[in-house]
Amino acid sequence: MPNKRLSVVVTRRLPDVVETRMTELFDVTLRDSDTPMSREELVDAMRRSDILVPTITDDIDASLLTQAGDRLKLIANFGAGVDHIDVHTARQRGILVSNTPGVLTEDTADMALALMLAVTRKIPQGLAEMQADQWRGWSPMAHLGTRIGGKRLGILGMGRIGQAVARRARAFGMQVHYHNRRRLRPEVEEALEATYWESLDQMIARMDVISVNCPHTPSTFHLLNARRLKLLKPSAVIVNTSRGEVIDENALTRGLRAGEIAGAGLDVFERGHSVNPRLRELPNVVLLPHMGSATLEGRIEMGEKVIVNIKTFADGHRPPDQVLPSML
Repeated sequence: MPNKRLSVVVTRRLPDVVETRMTELFDVTLRDSDTPMSREELVDAMRRSDILVPTITDDIDASLLTQAGDRLKLIANFGAGVDHIDVHTARQRGILVSNTPGVLTEDTADMALALMLAVTRKIPQGLAEMQADQWRGWSPMAHLGTRIGGKRLGILGMGRIGQAVARRARAFGMQVHYHNRRRLRPEVEEALEATYWESLDQMIARMDVISVNCPHTPSTFHLLNARRLKLLKPSAVIVNTSRGEVIDENALTRGLRAGEIAGAGLDVFERGHSVNPRLRELPNVVLLPHMGSATLEGRIEMGEKVIVNIKTFADGHRPPDQVLPSML
């Protein structure tokens, strides 16, 4: 589509620098309210734009895509995950889909380590005590947690983020283990000092900490189901900064309540922002509102990738971060 100023609709508020650059390059409609669009608003946006820039809060399913009309040609997702987009149906309708991989790796890995420390060192309990002015001085047996140095970390999903978590864990003196669809190359394994487990069951039964870093796909839905969660040591901790659907949340809650799992740090949840209320009651659980990628630098880099994908498409080429159904 060379020589045409494309019509772009953005579904959520983005950093000012990103919105300004989009306005300079495209005929862009920005979102004044930082709230998700309704399905009716999404349908309208798809019908009147060449390119839609959605986020994870926009559920673009087959039903929505069939109402899109013929104008929409690219869904340039603001985010790496695309499980909220029916990529197969989009492809059938001649709509390309792109995403923003790679830019949030370090931020998300930082959060995974932060959650490990928060759970094992009981940081939220200490913070709550201080904020409530209930601290009455140091005591040898108060707020006893466990160290992560020397512990075995089992990483579920050893892509970019999993490997970034592994590098940080090694700096903390943890022993790195992992399960992945494909084993890493020997030189990568050696650099990370990581031990590969072909059997997920065998790995999780021996770990002190489990870090979930795999995407949500049909094959990973409830990968950590009730049966597998029963394999965990009672002293084990689970951290999830990836996708909530990978863990059976009800089974996890039961295990935590029964003392069969020592603790959990969760930045994502099985039903989006609808959190199991029983999780909120547990003192051995740290809950965060999907903050893993929430840095200004990361959001700007995501926006820059969106712009490159749109600009490349506008110049008549495939977006560099095009998502194909075969990749899912």
